[in-house]
Amino acid sequence: MHGLSGIKERPHLDAFAQAFIEYGYTAVRFDSTNTFGESDGKYEDATLTNSFEDLEDVIKWAKTQEWYIEPFCLCGHSLGAISGALFAEKNPALVKGLAPVSTIVSGALWIEAEKKSRPAEYVEWERTGWRIASSESTPGLVKRLKWSPFKEDILKYDLLQNVDRLTMPVLLITGENDGIAPAEHQEIFYKALPGRKELHIIKNGPHTFCDFGQLAEIKGIFAQWIKIL
Repeated sequence: MHGLSGIKERPHLDAFAQAFIEYGYTAVRFDSTNTFGESDGKYEDATLTNSFEDLEDVIKWAKTQEWYIEPFCLCGHSLGAISGALFAEKNPALVKGLAPVSTIVSGALWIEAEKKSRPAEYVEWERTGWRIASSESTPGLVKRLKWSPFKEDILKYDLLQNVDRLTMPVLLITGENDGIAPAEHQEIFYKALPGRKELHIIKNGPHTFCDFGQLAEIKGIFAQWIKIL
């Protein structure tokens, strides 16, 4: 599952999916609403709640397909990662393995990271009510996100509150240079997890992985993890 402003065709999502496919899994990727993919909605209205509810809807749909199997694995990036983890906390018996990559751990920690990594942008977002930024992956695309309700909504969520329900194997991956989901936040989450768990920090890695070498490294990490699920 992609993150905020993402689409299902991003290279890192392809690397995650291909790792599962090579071990015989059916992999499902989809565009959330309120982003820039094929689904409806406006990016300015995006929230974590809408991301999580979209995941629930897709799983409901998957249950009607002949290839559907329980328990299944969930994998996502950033906002999609926390969405998957929230689903696993709510439905632990349905989830065989959980792989939140560059995950947001809580709304409060996300705000802490935003203030530290992008202080001027954060202040401007709060002052004007809008975050306006050019897309790094799509030249010419301008992303406009509302301060409200995004901030109020994300503050409602904290994976640490029900972390004891994440008893399935969990694979955490983040970039060494990730300012949005930094390694120190992943380490807090990792230490709280009760079951079999791994944490991999990709050297020189950013929040969103695009480098072919880093993607190959991540795919290899996934392959080793999937083998022993």
